[in-house]
Amino acid sequence: MADDGDEAAKRPVTIYDVARAAGVAPSTVSRAFARPGRVNADTAARIRQVAAELGYRANPMAQALSTSRTKMIALMISDVTNPFYSELIRGAQLAASEAEYTVLLADARESDVVERLSLERVLPAVEGIVIGSSRMSDSSLRVIAKQKPTIVLNRDVAGLPSVVTDNPRGVRRAVEHLGELGHQQITYVAGPEASWADGARWRALREAGHELELHTRRVGPVPPTVVGGRGVVEKLLDNLPTAVLAYNDLVAIGLMRGLAAAGIDVPRDVSVIGFDNIMAAELVTPGLTTVAAPLRTMGVTAVKNLQAIINGALHRSEAAFVLPTRLVQRESTARARR
Repeated sequence: MADDGDEAAKRPVTIYDVARAAGVAPSTVSRAFARPGRVNADTAARIRQVAAELGYRANPMAQALSTSRTKMIALMISDVTNPFYSELIRGAQLAASEAEYTVLLADARESDVVERLSLERVLPAVEGIVIGSSRMSDSSLRVIAKQKPTIVLNRDVAGLPSVVTDNPRGVRRAVEHLGELGHQQITYVAGPEASWADGARWRALREAGHELELHTRRVGPVPPTVVGGRGVVEKLLDNLPTAVLAYNDLVAIGLMRGLAAAGIDVPRDVSVIGFDNIMAAELVTPGLTTVAAPLRTMGVTAVKNLQAIINGALHRSEAAFVLPTRLVQRESTARARR
C-alpha cells in the first residue's frame, strides 16, 4: 500500500498549497491570478514564484466562473472550406493572441439554422462574438448582440458595430475596367440570396452600369463554390455575354472551367472578374482579374473593436467601418470580341 508521502506527491497542487507556502490566505492566491491588480505587486510576485516552484497552474475555467472573464471570443464564419476566410481568420487570431485571448472558430456551413444553434451553444463560454458573412436575419443578429458583445463582418446591420469592404467602389472599378475594354453588356453571377454582400454588389453593378450606359443582367443565385460557378455556364450559353462579374473568386474559377469545357475561350470570348483575391486567383490559367480587399486587416479590426467593447467602450457610430478595395488586373479580361 502506498504511503502518505507517495499520495501527496501524486496529488495536484492547489491554491491552498501555494497559500501555505507563500504565507498568505487562499483568497489572496486566487486574486493574484484572477485579479492581479487587486493584490500588492510584491505579494503577487512572491505568489507566482511559489506557484512556479510547486508546479501550480491556474485553472482558466475556474477563473472564468469567479470573474466572468474566459479570455475567449467566438469567430463564426459561413464556410470554413472557403479560402476567403483564411486571411480573415489569421488576422483575428493575431489580434486575439496579442491581447491574450483565444479564438473559438465555428462553421455555419452556409446555413442560418446551423449558425444560430452554434452561436447559442458557444455564448456561455465566450466574452464576445465576431460573425463573418452571417446568413441569419438582422433581427436574429440583434438578439445575439443583446447577450454578448458582437461585431458583424461583411454585413451592415443597423444598430450593430459592423466592418465591411467598399463593395460599391470595387464594383465601380471592375465596371470601368470592362467599359474601357469595350464591353457593352455585363452579366452578374449571383451568390447566396442571404448574403448581404451579394445584394450590395448587384446594386452597385446596376448603378454603375446605368451611369456608364452599359447593359447589366443577373443570373443565379448559385452556391459560392467552384461547382456553383461551373453549373451556371449552361444558363449563359443561350445569350453569351462578353463580360461576367462573379460573386466571388470560387464562382469565377468554376465559371472559367465550365466555359473552357464548352469550347469558349477566356478572355478572348468572355472576360471574367471575381471578388476576394484568394490565393487561387493568381494560380489558375488564365490568372483571374479580381476585386481585392484587406481580409487580414478585416479580422484584426473586428477583434480589436470587439475587445474595446468587452472592456466597456460604447458603440456610437451608426455607420459601418468600411475597408478599401482595389482591382487586381490579370489575364482573365481582354478587349470585347466583335
